[in-house]
Amino acid sequence: MPPHLSNMYNYRVALLIVTVMCSVSSGACLRFGAGPAVAPLPTVPQLDLSRYLGTWYEIANLPHHFQKGCQASQATYTQRPDGNIDVLNSCHKDALDGPISEAHGVARRAAGGAPGQLEVRFFWPFWAHYHVIELAPDYSYAVVGHPGRKYLWILCRQRQMDGELYGAIVARMQALGFATENLNKTIQPAST
Repeated sequence: MPPHLSNMYNYRVALLIVTVMCSVSSGACLRFGAGPAVAPLPTVPQLDLSRYLGTWYEIANLPHHFQKGCQASQATYTQRPDGNIDVLNSCHKDALDGPISEAHGVARRAAGGAPGQLEVRFFWPFWAHYHVIELAPDYSYAVVGHPGRKYLWILCRQRQMDGELYGAIVARMQALGFATENLNKTIQPAST
């Protein structure tokens, strides 16, 4: 192969690798033409991670491919000896009695971030934003989002959430710039 074609081939291979890495990282690379800037996303001023541990049931989310077909979604957070948090996200695929799908990850406080700014990793070496936007004083519900407004989860310690509370949360998230008209209410089994 002539040298100029070899260099072009190497350039294309490198560009392909970078493109794939950016796609997989879900935002770890700069996005060109990302659209209009959004205001900074406020997060909770205090977050006691020891109280945040345990199981959270997903009440609603802004849909994404990695949750397609999920029902009875929940997240369980467990303290690790190194100070980070083990993350276990699970759901039943396509039906409440469908096969269980799990994703294992790790979460940590964002370096230099506010107390409510965490990051989570499911695929090494990429970390994603996990910002706790709202949290009940008794840690009975939480709202987690992405500063670019592309992800949003409403979580609760119970499988069901009071309708008035849910409506008020949705209104507050809409005011923050989330596309709440696209929220997907998660199917959960009846509380026992």
